[in-house]
Amino acid sequence: MAAVGGAAPLFILSFRHRDELISAAESAGWQPIAARRADNAESRFIASGASVAIVDARGALQEGREGVRTLADPCEANAAALLVLLSRTDEESLDELHAAGATHFLVSPFSEQQLLHTLIFARRHADRVGGRRPIRASDSGKAEAGASWRWEPGSATVELSPALARKAGFGEEQGQKVRLMELFRKLDPAGRRAARGAVDRLLATGQSTAFAHADGDTEGGRLAHHLRVDEEKGGVVGRTEAIVPLEGPAWQSRDSMTGVRDARAARAWMERQLAMPGDAQPALVLLLLSVSRFDTINAAFGRSTGDAVLQAAARRIERVVDADGRRRLVARVAGAEFAILLGAPTSLNEGRFLAGQLVEAIARPFMSGDHVITLGSRAGVVASEAGDDSAALLRRASAALAEAKSGDGGPVRVLDAGAAEDGALGDQLEIDLRRALDKDEIEILFQPQVSIASRRITGAEALARWRHPQYGELGAVTLFSVAERSDYLVQLSDHVQRKAIAAAAAWPEALAGLRLSVNITAADIVRPGFAALFLQLVAESGFAPGRLTVEVTESGLIEDLGAAAGLLAQLREGGLRVAIDDFGTGYSSLAYLKALPLDYLKIDKRLCEDITGSPRDQVVVRSVIDMARSLGLEVVAEGVETEEQLALLAREGCTLYQGFLCAPPVDAEALAALVSA
Repeated sequence: MAAVGGAAPLFILSFRHRDELISAAESAGWQPIAARRADNAESRFIASGASVAIVDARGALQEGREGVRTLADPCEANAAALLVLLSRTDEESLDELHAAGATHFLVSPFSEQQLLHTLIFARRHADRVGGRRPIRASDSGKAEAGASWRWEPGSATVELSPALARKAGFGEEQGQKVRLMELFRKLDPAGRRAARGAVDRLLATGQSTAFAHADGDTEGGRLAHHLRVDEEKGGVVGRTEAIVPLEGPAWQSRDSMTGVRDARAARAWMERQLAMPGDAQPALVLLLLSVSRFDTINAAFGRSTGDAVLQAAARRIERVVDADGRRRLVARVAGAEFAILLGAPTSLNEGRFLAGQLVEAIARPFMSGDHVITLGSRAGVVASEAGDDSAALLRRASAALAEAKSGDGGPVRVLDAGAAEDGALGDQLEIDLRRALDKDEIEILFQPQVSIASRRITGAEALARWRHPQYGELGAVTLFSVAERSDYLVQLSDHVQRKAIAAAAAWPEALAGLRLSVNITAADIVRPGFAALFLQLVAESGFAPGRLTVEVTESGLIEDLGAAAGLLAQLREGGLRVAIDDFGTGYSSLAYLKALPLDYLKIDKRLCEDITGSPRDQVVVRSVIDMARSLGLEVVAEGVETEEQLALLAREGCTLYQGFLCAPPVDAEALAALVSA
């Protein structure tokens, strides 16, 4: 039969007939990613980028039911088709499987041609629903890029792709050949046996097959090899797929490509929020954000460039959302689709406003090598209602996103019980901000900073919160974004600094020994005479300059590094200490360390999360801490949530931490109670 798959990926979960399905799919030009067990099926489907998934329940109905339940949500979120293969004796389960999320069915016995025709219909359905560009034959060569290898039977060498050569430690030279035995020695004994068995099966039957072995780069992870015979060029071709283990609580599991939470974590987080006692309504707000044009980027620049841009988009989303894992969470739920979850207290208006910020952030150009890449995005926003579960909420968010993609009313679509929308929210917040400063609706909270050695609270970072009378609590990211849009950033920054320092000057005796950290913005750095004005503010407050640290983020330093260095030097001469905040999120970190007069380096919470990741992640974090210590800087870790993170950071030489392991941001009274305790 002519190739109809167009080199498109196809995800297959088959408990009895995996190899025959792989062979049939490959004969039609698909690129199958196949599994025999449901373990990690969700994350493997998302990583595959497939628009069609098959659950083969023939002779394994119970396992098939579980597979459909596992894949239904990510398929729906990614506008993918879910095809179920059934034995004729199990036809009575059709209604049940359809209700669980299956979109297409095929009942055995069926021919290979019938299967391939059904796959064509399933892909057309997915393309219509998701608005995808059909894959052209000219794209197929680009789709082959990735970690792969080729071996001619009888040859003593194996040809590795650059990606696989790099992963195996052989360099990145295109078409590099290595000795077969040298490659075999990198496998564990069980992996060698599995590899030999798979190759023998392939050569004996000609049918595609697969094997897996331990992945040395990922603790507990495995690397799957999907094998086929290259009918055009001859030889055996293998494509590799990393299988990352699911560890720890479901809500902490992560997407292996972007590092944000995954769909499993998002659903678990939603269920926890919906089950929490209390009268706060809504219990949570869900934003579904779809980043567009990735098919074009992959076709034009290759999969590696597309992956790099997707990772950069995830970092940008995290910065806008300011996710803390408790009240806000970011997850990748499909190929280029992200869920942003807001826990109570929240509102549909907060979600609508944040969605607008995200659309604006994604629209800013991305750099990848010499390429400037622009993306678009659309978002659907919904609030939870009584009786909701995560599946119901995701379905409504998917409907809202579909309307945003198909409608002409702007990139954000909000659905609520009355379908009411307020497009002027952003303008209203800008007006309200000016009144908020006069009415003192902006309050200061303090997040404790703790000595790792003594476990004593030694300081606190001042953080702003906006108690909006209509929209509830709005965080610092939203607050300062509104201020920037309304050209009111300098006034807001001055207000927050004054209020924080005045509050610290009035701290009770229990807090008399604590340091205070306050943030200065990019707008402050370029203000004429800011250093003198700030030092005068400190002097008038009565707060001891030696107990005050000013923090500036990397993004606030990009404009003029020389001006920033001069300003920070003046503040240090006035007795203050200086910290660089969110280290590791920007582009010129090493230049900052060389050029700026610093006392503290605050490593971004993303790096703190990496400390419990793979050995490679730990090397990066260790290098940052060692570099800071060699420059005489104290290291503060942000976003520490677990004892495991803390123990590893302590072992690497980190001296201070802040995060939910100790406490969220609290008021002065609660801070005093924490210190006393």
